[in-house]
Amino acid sequence: MRFFSIKQASCVKGEILLLGDKSIACRSIIISAISCGKTAVENFPPSRDCLGTVKTFKKLGIKITQNQDLKTITVFGNGLYGLEKAKGPISVGDSGTTLRLTLGVLAGQDFPVTLIAGKSLSQRPMRRVTVPLRMMGAEICARHIPKTKNLTPNTKFEEYPPITIKGGRLNPIIYRIPVASAQVKSAILLAGLYAKGKTRVIEPVKTRDHTERMLRLFKADIKVKQNTIVIKGRKELVSPGRIFIPGDISSASFFMVLGTILPDSRILIKEVNLNPYRMGIINVLKKMGADIQVLGNSTVGFEPSSDIVIKSSKLKNTIIKKGEIPSLIDELPILMVAACFAKGKSIFEGVSELRVKETDRIRSMSENLKKMGADIRIIKTLKSEKIIIQGGRSLIGATVKSFGDHRTAMSMVVAGLAAQGKTRIDNITCINKSFPNFLSLLKTIIH
Repeated sequence: MRFFSIKQASCVKGEILLLGDKSIACRSIIISAISCGKTAVENFPPSRDCLGTVKTFKKLGIKITQNQDLKTITVFGNGLYGLEKAKGPISVGDSGTTLRLTLGVLAGQDFPVTLIAGKSLSQRPMRRVTVPLRMMGAEICARHIPKTKNLTPNTKFEEYPPITIKGGRLNPIIYRIPVASAQVKSAILLAGLYAKGKTRVIEPVKTRDHTERMLRLFKADIKVKQNTIVIKGRKELVSPGRIFIPGDISSASFFMVLGTILPDSRILIKEVNLNPYRMGIINVLKKMGADIQVLGNSTVGFEPSSDIVIKSSKLKNTIIKKGEIPSLIDELPILMVAACFAKGKSIFEGVSELRVKETDRIRSMSENLKKMGADIRIIKTLKSEKIIIQGGRSLIGATVKSFGDHRTAMSMVVAGLAAQGKTRIDNITCINKSFPNFLSLLKTIIH
């Protein structure tokens, strides 16, 4: 096994430009594929997940070309009903966005497709999306496993990939999502494009609205009022011709935390996506006393973005409430690192969803940070789970694991750069899932 070693940095200084937001990029391929016309997707991130989405829709008969540096992808859309039956099962890798949103599109096609997943995604629950799609009329067969503690209440079994789906003429539904999920919401909205009439989706908590914004850009008949989204089906989407993908705020979060916890640091991050339902990381860090400045706000096409400046800060403890989790679910691992360097006791409430990400991130992060000397407790109740971190203690370099999870791996790199001594991480190739140039960008600002 090849270990990656890192030692404490004195500071970070400079400016960086991030690749496009992974969540938006995956959606851009999917929605462009079922629209009418050619769409050039600029600042496309060549991460494993996004390239996996490209591969998936090529197998469904969509022509997609890439320029030499992979930063612009051109999708030749065939309309709502222009997909073709694949020659065999399609592997979506470990991208939950690709799997769940593609299921929504396939629910409207009149041919069967089998989607298979990588090792990590094959362990993630899928009833949250298969149940509403069946209600709309799709025929779905998935791998069944008897109920476990991680299931949604009142279910006797859970479903996992591989998943075979055969769609057709769908019925509109009114669906109240039991667990806040932008992926589930998006899958239902995409299926709603094929239903005759209006499909309504009601969220318990407002989640990132990348899909709604993009569907509006492609001239879908969609209306949003508070936590209810209504989409009218059987209307063809029209390509805007060009989409620019702003920088990924989830990727920016690692640099935000690093810039605050290392002394004498200043980082400028260019053109970061500032979707209002992805701002949790900035809001929490500001509550903790972080010196973060947003330099204006502009909307490029359909998503707000801005440059951000981060400076060294003396962090204090915070409490993250359950209602805040949807806006920063992907950033919780790196916020756990920030809490270790904050003065006082930080509490993360309602974090059970971390158990069913690419890995069990509660376990991966708590085990790793404890090895480095952090004071972390996990409190479980019948209905919820919370993390308590007593900060203010210096972390000490140790040998830790990535658990094959990209966000755990990058969080431990940041922790290692701020810890005394040397830190060794067992495997960091998983970083390519979302942020292939993470280490090369780091090298440009470390001093």
